[in-house]
Amino acid sequence: MTTAAAGPTEVDVAIVGAGMAGTTLATLLGNAGRKVALIDPHRVHHDEFRAEKIGADQMQLFQKLGLDKMVMPLVTPFTDIDVFRLGQFFAREKKWEYAFSYGALINGLRDALPPQVPITIGKVAEVSTGPDRQRLVLADGAVIDARLLVVATGYSELVRRAIGVERVELSKAHSLSMGFDLAVARRDCAFGAVTCYGKRASDRVAYLTVFPIGDKMRANMFVYRTVAEQWTRDFRADPQKMLRELMPEIAAQCGNFEVASPVEVRQVNLTTTQGHRRDGVVFIGDAFNTTCPTPGVGIGRVMVDVDQLHSVHIPRWLETPGMAADKIGAFYDDPVKVASDKAGMRVSFYAKQITTETGLEWRVRRLRNNTARQLMIIGRKMRHLGPRREPGMA
Repeated sequence: MTTAAAGPTEVDVAIVGAGMAGTTLATLLGNAGRKVALIDPHRVHHDEFRAEKIGADQMQLFQKLGLDKMVMPLVTPFTDIDVFRLGQFFAREKKWEYAFSYGALINGLRDALPPQVPITIGKVAEVSTGPDRQRLVLADGAVIDARLLVVATGYSELVRRAIGVERVELSKAHSLSMGFDLAVARRDCAFGAVTCYGKRASDRVAYLTVFPIGDKMRANMFVYRTVAEQWTRDFRADPQKMLRELMPEIAAQCGNFEVASPVEVRQVNLTTTQGHRRDGVVFIGDAFNTTCPTPGVGIGRVMVDVDQLHSVHIPRWLETPGMAADKIGAFYDDPVKVASDKAGMRVSFYAKQITTETGLEWRVRRLRNNTARQLMIIGRKMRHLGPRREPGMA
């Protein structure tokens, strides 16, 4: 990773925020020969509890973009996931997933930036946007002049407010993500990974997933509670006790839930953006809208934004003069992006409703789903017992 020298800079695209969206977009644009300024307040991304696992479909997006060679050395691949439902072993899923520490992943992506895309370390103090040029003034006085400004600042509000764009809450305190290390080492585990779903709507637990990162075992738990609840305080104080009560069926497989780190907690709000259709600037990823991490669609949604911008819209925009709002509106109206955003929001609400809602419709849905799963469990047990019968027995 190289750092840009201070001073006025003229570029095709200025990207504010060197997280997942900003760094991957800058890499793709730089490799395509675009002149890019990538701006972030910090040279090294801090340790942060965020997404820690992606599935094969999301890895395919990185492969499609030619980024998999950057990503694969930074993740821990695994397969064979033991799934528990209704307090019983349900299935062993043979599918590839990839785990990582978010901060280490972002720093690795920054280190792999092409040399023609250095990071400018600085905070944006002033923003001026218009139909032709965008002007950024950093806190140290450095000026960056760009045809297009991309805001990829995630949850940060400073740049959004400077531009005058508002974040709108759709579901405040929608869910809670919890992360912690288990004391059992990966080499001592009798399983590759475990997912255990909540059993009762009153528990408000979506699921617990246990998986390897390097040689340690990491746990993520997704619940529909708030940071301020007594339940959350109790969990942080004694996670082992509460996990053994919630999920006794897998306690032995998970080292009796002995926890080796503090419990990290992140409250999630579902949000969207208002007033974003304006000259010269485009919002992507979590800077545009946020979804719930429980369904596991967040990074896929971010990479769809990156893909559509890099492969479709930015090349078209730079071919002709100007960068007016109607031109940029093509990205927000892109059917691939619209479908991705709608699907992410839809599954975010559905995952909570099917887990916690107590109305008749949702009780019937859970009963239907759980009945089907119980029949599958019984069928599997019967198949397992079948070969043990003596010849001639009915």
